[in-house]
Amino acid sequence: MKHLLIFLVAAFVLSSCNNQNQQTMHTNDNQELVRQYFEHFNNHDWATMSSMYSENADFKDPSLGQGIVKQSRELIVKKYEELSQIFPDIRDEVVNIYPSGDKHVVVEFISTGTAPDSSSFELPICTIFTIENGLITKDFTYYDNFEE
Repeated sequence: MKHLLIFLVAAFVLSSCNNQNQQTMHTNDNQELVRQYFEHFNNHDWATMSSMYSENADFKDPSLGQGIVKQSRELIVKKYEELSQIFPDIRDEVVNIYPSGDKHVVVEFISTGTAPDSSSFELPICTIFTIENGLITKDFTYYDNFEE
């Protein structure tokens, strides 16, 4: 009986370590995916960036209106192509990446850009990405969208 108890405890510990290692792997993979995402954003490679999303991802973004909006990869490309026409030098500087479990990554970043009329902006933003099977399925973005 004593040997069985020791075996069960050892099996539980090994299983627990294995699950923790898998979660760490997912967390590292997700953080790397987010780093690549911002690299594609800063290179204005909208097609590659959009391929990082599921075919129809959920977005919560003040620029898309209230609530959750489904966006296809094609709509994502269109949105960012239009944005880069308004701000040709648009760029995001990641301040910090906060992993949250095995499916979520929270990113704090500063978006900057200059319009053709030389007006510019600097906007602190926070996005919560949900990543499943190596693709972004949810992109919930928060920023102060009050105009001065």
